[in-house]
Amino acid sequence: MKPHYSFWPARLPHSLSLPETTLWDNLDISARRFPNKDALIFLGTRLTYADLRKQAEKLAAYLQGVGVQKGDRVILNMQNCPQLVIAHFAILRANAVVVPVNPMNRSEELKHYITDPDAQIAITTADLATDLAKASNELPAGQGLKHMVVTHFTDAFHADVQGDDAPPAAWHDWLFTKHALPQLEGGEVLDWPHALANKFALGPVTVGIEDLAVLPYTSGTTGLPKGCMHPHRSIMHNAMASGYWGNGTHENIGLLVVPMFHITGMTSVMHSGIYLGATLVLMPRWERELAGRLISKWQVTHWTNIPTMVIDLLGSPNFDKFDLKSLVHIGGGGAAMPQAVAQRLLDLYGLSYSEGYGLTETAAPSHNNPPDNPKQQCLGIPFMSVDARVVDPETLEEVPPGQSGEIVMHGPQIFNGYWKRPDATEAAFFDMDGKRFFRSGDLGRVDEDGYFFITDRLKRMINASGFKVWPAEVEALMFKHPAIQEACIISTHDAYRGETVKAVVVLRASHKDQLNEQDIINWCRENMAIYKAPTHVQFVDALPKSGSGKVMWRALQEAEAVSNTESATANA
Repeated sequence: MKPHYSFWPARLPHSLSLPETTLWDNLDISARRFPNKDALIFLGTRLTYADLRKQAEKLAAYLQGVGVQKGDRVILNMQNCPQLVIAHFAILRANAVVVPVNPMNRSEELKHYITDPDAQIAITTADLATDLAKASNELPAGQGLKHMVVTHFTDAFHADVQGDDAPPAAWHDWLFTKHALPQLEGGEVLDWPHALANKFALGPVTVGIEDLAVLPYTSGTTGLPKGCMHPHRSIMHNAMASGYWGNGTHENIGLLVVPMFHITGMTSVMHSGIYLGATLVLMPRWERELAGRLISKWQVTHWTNIPTMVIDLLGSPNFDKFDLKSLVHIGGGGAAMPQAVAQRLLDLYGLSYSEGYGLTETAAPSHNNPPDNPKQQCLGIPFMSVDARVVDPETLEEVPPGQSGEIVMHGPQIFNGYWKRPDATEAAFFDMDGKRFFRSGDLGRVDEDGYFFITDRLKRMINASGFKVWPAEVEALMFKHPAIQEACIISTHDAYRGETVKAVVVLRASHKDQLNEQDIINWCRENMAIYKAPTHVQFVDALPKSGSGKVMWRALQEAEAVSNTESATANA
């Protein structure tokens, strides 16, 4: 018996038998079981399961009516709101594939999400529609979007919302502004109400559990982001398992503030909640005062988050006014939870913060801490149905407990491979003991109890408050700046984010002394998602290079680590 089974959550099986139904069926079944139950609550407006299903079916009929066929990819580019959930399930009901896109991406980044999945239709919010249309319009003829559905946030909530549900004043511009619909060259733009008012007939469900359901993109050490092919089966497994792991029932009330374009928010919160028939209280983005009020008012029971959110909430001057006693399960990942913060949660509310670990390729958790037996600063134990090992990254042979190696995993939630990238797919998998294991690229160790701990990364990645930043992608975007001859992205210490992005830049001779560091930072913020944009820029005359001409990024990273240590010592 594996050692971690001694700490396994009571009453839970070690693995799950998967249903033969699709992700759409989860919404359909919950709507039949609980038609009048709140499915979503958004800024005080409540949407029942029956209404959620009805609107998803209407939008699915529109998609089929304009030509979406089985297996077609449809872009979904939104912050958290009811329309995202409606559109996500509408795409699945239309037998198509959801391509979730980070709403922080700018037009130059968005081009890849149109061309790589060969998407012809996108659903987005009005505040993002202009950038998406611009990206499409700048593509060569025939490669752009043919249809775009655009919604305003106010399509989903009462504009006069008051009291505890009211959004902060700083959100009013992007929440309430009525944007004009953009022009889509060679295509049609339709607003949300007209899309739902269509008269098209809805065809039958023709997909099965092994058909492609979601194509989320993940970046890596080289090149552009890669699409991760997830069938209904892999998302279904972790939706079910996430619910069971947190002792979930249909009486759950979950706070959904982690973004649903990300695999964790999509699978472990949205899909898990819909599968259970739970109620989800949506936040479009993080704001600690609103979060505290929503947990208090709606008596939230389950909250998946990133640790920086908890740290921020505990630091609120109004914290003592919030009623958090309804919480029975709290956990998350993306960054380590500081031991002192975890201890404060335990002391105040008896809540053990349950850290987990996973990747886009693993449909969120591949590891999680047992809620009743968590270890702090720990990835947890292999999740339900998962066989996880630590192997020598060179020989791919399993190493003994306590020894560092690469974390690898096998299970039904593992993706099928990278879209259009058979080479990358082949490199990501290997066979061991008759099973196909996925290589995480993360170095870790397993202790004598079977708990996993991360020690380092094989992949070159920056973790900024749980957002993964891949240097190669940022560098590729920065090379579009006419003044930049070379750029190398490294991480630097940040008191709040843990890590943040630093660019070491060589300017072209023609532009030297014409730009300062802030000019580069400002350009990056205009041309890439804000979490990717460097917060620090250092100009140098040349980047260190190896004999083969490769930039020696490790040398720059090590020098930065020394500088951070010396700075911390000087300020101590």
